[in-house]
Amino acid sequence: MKTGVAVVVVVVVAAAAAGGYVFGTRQAAMHGAPTTAAGAPGGEAKPAKKLLYYRNPMGLPDTSSVPKKDSMGMDYIAVYEGEDDAPAGEGLKISLDRVQKLGVRTQLAESRTIGCLVCVSGRVEVDERLLATIAPKFEGYVERLHVNTTGEFVKAGQPLFEVYSPELVSAQREYAIATRGVKALQDASAQSRSGMAQLAESSLTRLRNWDVSAEQIAALERTGEATRTVTFRSPATGIVMEKKAVSGMRFMPGEMLYQVADLSRVWVLADVNEQDIGLVSNGRLARVGINAYPERGFEGRVTYVYPTLKTETRTVSVRLELANPGGILKPGMYAQVELDAANNGKVIAVPSSAVIDSGVRRVVLVQVGEGRFDPREVETGARSDEWIEVRSGVKEGEAVVVAANFLIDAESNLRAALGGMAGAPKGGGGAATMTHRADGTLDAVDAKAGTVTVTHRPVASLKWPAMTMDFTLANDSLVSGVKPGAAIDFEFVERKPGEWVITAVKPGQAAAKGAVQPAAPGKGK
Repeated sequence: MKTGVAVVVVVVVAAAAAGGYVFGTRQAAMHGAPTTAAGAPGGEAKPAKKLLYYRNPMGLPDTSSVPKKDSMGMDYIAVYEGEDDAPAGEGLKISLDRVQKLGVRTQLAESRTIGCLVCVSGRVEVDERLLATIAPKFEGYVERLHVNTTGEFVKAGQPLFEVYSPELVSAQREYAIATRGVKALQDASAQSRSGMAQLAESSLTRLRNWDVSAEQIAALERTGEATRTVTFRSPATGIVMEKKAVSGMRFMPGEMLYQVADLSRVWVLADVNEQDIGLVSNGRLARVGINAYPERGFEGRVTYVYPTLKTETRTVSVRLELANPGGILKPGMYAQVELDAANNGKVIAVPSSAVIDSGVRRVVLVQVGEGRFDPREVETGARSDEWIEVRSGVKEGEAVVVAANFLIDAESNLRAALGGMAGAPKGGGGAATMTHRADGTLDAVDAKAGTVTVTHRPVASLKWPAMTMDFTLANDSLVSGVKPGAAIDFEFVERKPGEWVITAVKPGQAAAKGAVQPAAPGKGK
């Protein structure tokens, strides 16, 4: 009997000891106390990571000391010691293994000479110096039209229209009478001959001032008969740009009836951004591309930089002059202009891929330590195909991120850091963004909007079925050379609620179409 009681006591004590050990281990883990990994070689202690807090899964500045869910039912994410963001003023922190997975590459900012281009848009315009206007200097009526269509090609001296004017007929008669009087007074006194000669000269001057042609004046002198109508001829070879004359209409002195433009040379007016205007000067070469002729290139020179700024667009107009053989450049065409900018010697420059341009600000990620990045707003200047001048924000020799900087943006919620979220709990702005992978078919590319339409297979990480949906491109070059209908494998992240951004694309093994039955577009739309 005593032996049985002793056995029971030993069992109870052993159970209590085991329970106490388990409880103590759990409490130690919760408070960061070190524990010994079972089966570890040599019985070495492996300290557990210390739990700091739980953060909002969408990157909002909201933390919790206990597990919870957000308004969408998503679990808050645990943040352990060593995974929190860098202290204020020390930039952003990404774990080293995550840096390796993202494929982060850096390059030193350096002092170099930039042979840069200023790329702007423009439009073809008529050279104003080659634009001729036909406007009679007397009152009259349009009697007959020889050229009756806008856009018609005319040669210099070609008849355009005939007019009737009582004033013009009177002036012709006056000149004819004065001319006959000069001949009749050959034997008269010198004073009489001088007075008649002055009358004839004044009548002739009036006809010339009214743009009566020399041929018509010669015919008037020869016949002595005034013609009822006067013919107006084209002063230049070119295209009728505007025709207001209508048969039978009355016109007033100075009223424009025709405009003829010589299009053998044209202007291109380009709108240069305010920050780039200092790089452009008269005489600089320019290359012009026209959408209608993508296989051809045109060259011109800057002939004038306009003195005023358009406050609505913050641009300054720059005028180029181009030869227009065959008249293939039409006024109103859009043009893409590359201007050779002024070379200002060596400047601090970073690779073009290092600059994140949000449209409002330009940011460069500077590596300040292992896994630590400092987002800096920079002022940019001249640029070439591969380099951008940095006037402030980065010093020579500092390492800037040139690859995966967009992913760091997504990974560390760069926008929140740049917004200076003062008062947010430590680590509150460091939401990690999960990268998802899928494969499918590229259906369409909207280069203007920077989006693509993809039919993809089910995405296990999001529990999505196969569907067709739109994605935003992190960079337009991701799909350069990829034609609609091609199979692709791609990675994407959720930059903000409902905005899915493709960050990597590579050729796929097989098209998604035909292998899946896409659901009606819903997510990501």
